[in-house]
Amino acid sequence: MEQGEAAPPAAGEKGGEEEDDFGYRLFPDRNKKPQSFLVRSLFTFHNRCQLMLRMTLDTNPYAQLLLEAMKQSGCTVFNDRHFSCEDCDGCVSGGFDSATSQIVLCQNNIRHQSHMNRVVTHELIHAFDHCRAHVDWFKNVKHLACSEIRAANLSGDCTLMNEISRFKFGLKGHHQTCVRDRAIRSILAVRKVSKETAEKAVDEVFDACFNDLEPFGRIPHSKTDAKRAYKDFQNRDRYNANL
Repeated sequence: MEQGEAAPPAAGEKGGEEEDDFGYRLFPDRNKKPQSFLVRSLFTFHNRCQLMLRMTLDTNPYAQLLLEAMKQSGCTVFNDRHFSCEDCDGCVSGGFDSATSQIVLCQNNIRHQSHMNRVVTHELIHAFDHCRAHVDWFKNVKHLACSEIRAANLSGDCTLMNEISRFKFGLKGHHQTCVRDRAIRSILAVRKVSKETAEKAVDEVFDACFNDLEPFGRIPHSKTDAKRAYKDFQNRDRYNANL
């Protein structure tokens, strides 16, 4: 899940005393009857979200690589079917609904194109994991932790510029620290578990999941890195086709 900068809900500290809603409270529009196209077209937030989404899918190398990788894995992504612009809780920017295989984009919280690029990439990594592996999103917190680590690591969430914009600075090991912290925050936002439980889950799978760089083959620290990764991915596919 892609978060805003607000702290996760306090319910995350209660460690299972309440029934877990798996984060659906953060996406209230999930339970509402879909509005007609005419009604939705009258809302500026929805129009802006759709335009930024189209720009991301058409031009962003992170998203383009992930879309191609999912297609090759038998999980072709369709804009109208697999993306939904909705109003969300103020602390989140997006989410992956595994029950519907749909990416939710928080139209009221995504305000600029670079943010949309990052949210779409983050959630597409979850979708890619859902496609290629038997992820138990609801019962196995380690599975959730692994996908959150990968999403934070590979989406650009923890680039130097993004961290500076959050007033967080560091050199040695800072990228790993950022990935760990954001994975923990994401778990606490969508699961009613203690911070200790979230930290334990992340730490137990961190090395393996941090080093799982599929489908990029590297950590894309910038758009230039992502373009190189996309080109390498396409070349790898051509090579395999000629074997």
